[in-house]
Amino acid sequence: MASGVLNSPGLAGVGVADLQRYVGLKHSSGVALCFPRNAKASRLRRGLIVSIAGDKQNESIKKLGLSDAECEAAVVAGNAPEAPPVPPKPAAPVGTPVVSSLPLSRRPRRNRRSPALRAAFQETSLSPANFVYPLFIHEGEEDTPIGAMPGCYRLGWRHGLVEEVAKARDVGVNSIVLFPKVPDGLKSPTGDEAYNDNGLVPRTIRLLKDRYPDLVIYTDVALDPYSSDGHDGIVREDGVIMNDETVHQLCKQAVSQARAGADVVSPSDMMDGRVGAIRAALDAEGFQHVSIMSYTAKYASSFYGPFREALDSNPRFGDKKTYQMNPANYREALVETREDEAEGADILLVKPGLPYLDIIRLLRDNSPLPIAAYQVSGEYSMIKAGGVLKMIDEERVMMESLMCLRRGGADIILTYFALQAARVLCGEKSKLRTRLLLND
Repeated sequence: MASGVLNSPGLAGVGVADLQRYVGLKHSSGVALCFPRNAKASRLRRGLIVSIAGDKQNESIKKLGLSDAECEAAVVAGNAPEAPPVPPKPAAPVGTPVVSSLPLSRRPRRNRRSPALRAAFQETSLSPANFVYPLFIHEGEEDTPIGAMPGCYRLGWRHGLVEEVAKARDVGVNSIVLFPKVPDGLKSPTGDEAYNDNGLVPRTIRLLKDRYPDLVIYTDVALDPYSSDGHDGIVREDGVIMNDETVHQLCKQAVSQARAGADVVSPSDMMDGRVGAIRAALDAEGFQHVSIMSYTAKYASSFYGPFREALDSNPRFGDKKTYQMNPANYREALVETREDEAEGADILLVKPGLPYLDIIRLLRDNSPLPIAAYQVSGEYSMIKAGGVLKMIDEERVMMESLMCLRRGGADIILTYFALQAARVLCGEKSKLRTRLLLND
């Protein structure tokens, strides 16, 4: 800052005594007086007479050591400190028609006109805590890429999985759900491997809980990874999926997972009555603290293809339409909701996610329970493919799709984008923190 001498026409008419009191105020000439005459004499001796204010945007305005009474007296005397002028009205482009303002009492755009206002009025938030990270595991030591799901792998349960969980936790994702690729030699028509206490899933749960005791582990309860027929239940010789016999197996599977340390068991099989039976089985074994996330509205969707490649669990014959819901049905989701609530479900899940936003909202509006949405493999792979082909901005579409699921009513989202999206969110927070520190 440059120094100057006291010679301001703005102080005309003010007596010498007044000048001695009000020296130190900035006048419109650009001269800023550094202190009042009635301040301590030591300030005078330090030579703090006059300084010209800089025009840098981030330069702080230095305090002059004036009391509240001195500041108020200066304003009363007509010597208010200078503030920036009113900015000029931005010019419209040449050729813009001159029109009268519309007689609108409400203009919704007023609340959208700046980033700060948009952030203040944002109705839906997205956080890494909202994500559950689906992870595929297998018995091998190496991580195997899944061709239909770019960026996803069958993770070695002792190595790659542990590393992936650590990465997720670093960015605030502390919930995972496990899906096993079971060796063909262990598959059977009745899926008995599903409740082997030393099977792949129980071993993995024990390992993760030993490393990360506070990690929230969801498990999948269904027979399809363990079935030689590739169905979620036991298949009769005429092709019928047996309901009650399958539920018996699912109860043993859920108890085995709870015994290993699972926090939330998630029946995805869509058998009738399985939630109540699993709740009773867990309670009978002392696992009253273990939650049930029911796949309440799981549709017989074409969006599951890449997932089945990941687990090598395609049905050997037929389809799953006798137990999964018809994509054309809406009200039926309420039937499933009421049954799962009555049977003791703690969380209700809708699968797939984005194509079924209406179902997510339906459950949200009709149940007090937490709602989960599964952004399935087909949704993930389409966004990835569109990004690779430069048809869309992958990151922006990813974040928008997740925000839409939250806006639709989902409390948590099972998504293969969990790690990638959490890194984006953490990056945004880091940038905001930096801006705040720079402006501090």
